[in-house]
Amino acid sequence: MKTILVVANETLGGAPLLERIRQVAEEEDDVRVAICVPQTRPRHGNIIYDEAVYDAAQIRIELARSVLRQEGIDAVGEPGDPDPYTATMDAVAEYNPDEIIISTFPATSSGWLRRDLIERVQSAAGVPVEHVVADIDSEGLPFQVTLVVANRTAASAPLNQALKEKAAGDDRHLFIVVVPQEGGEGLHARRARARLSQVIDRLRSDGLLAAGMIADPDPFAATMNALQLFRVDDVVISTLPGSRSGWMRADLIERVRKASGKPVDHVAAEAPTAA
Repeated sequence: MKTILVVANETLGGAPLLERIRQVAEEEDDVRVAICVPQTRPRHGNIIYDEAVYDAAQIRIELARSVLRQEGIDAVGEPGDPDPYTATMDAVAEYNPDEIIISTFPATSSGWLRRDLIERVQSAAGVPVEHVVADIDSEGLPFQVTLVVANRTAASAPLNQALKEKAAGDDRHLFIVVVPQEGGEGLHARRARARLSQVIDRLRSDGLLAAGMIADPDPFAATMNALQLFRVDDVVISTLPGSRSGWMRADLIERVRKASGKPVDHVAAEAPTAA
């Protein structure tokens, strides 16, 4: 089996990189893709939550694996060190690749290229290194991406139905689910992760492409961090109805609309009750 190590962050879903992976898979009878995504620290919020940073990188890997799986390409991977060179060399030691593909933004906007990442990896890795440029800002992504922000209503039937309708007829619609954790790490994080697991399982059982993360307790900071980390086309925010929702009392919907410039849909729902 030939192993191709793919190193990318925001450009992981770019059309040039996906096309190159397809070409390699077509040229080889038996190929495995190992995906390395360096972790990125968010800019919003007063505290950096390590789990949220890790989850953000894991989302890219899970969605990339789902897309490649649809095309019959085996893929593995895990988040890497925040430093892209360290992350790449750690992945080289882990997967022993036959070839490395590094995807970046164009030279005018790539921090990785300013740090000579390609040349440094070529000198140290001992295997062929290919550089793929993806201009996501001008080309966009070959998928429709919806950011979903919810907490107590994350596993509600109205939200699930709204997302199914949004993806109707589009097998390449990606959902990134963000669940703010309502407090610090520990019990709050475990509750948020349980809700996240429920909504992801439900979406996947409906045949939808979805991955998610727990995030900053402040829903506005959680949303803006996700918009920093991911290229999305629209946002769906789910809350409890009316004045019962602290998010609505804080005018979350309009604040996100104004700050992001993205279309924002609101789904009001009751929180599912335990059996």
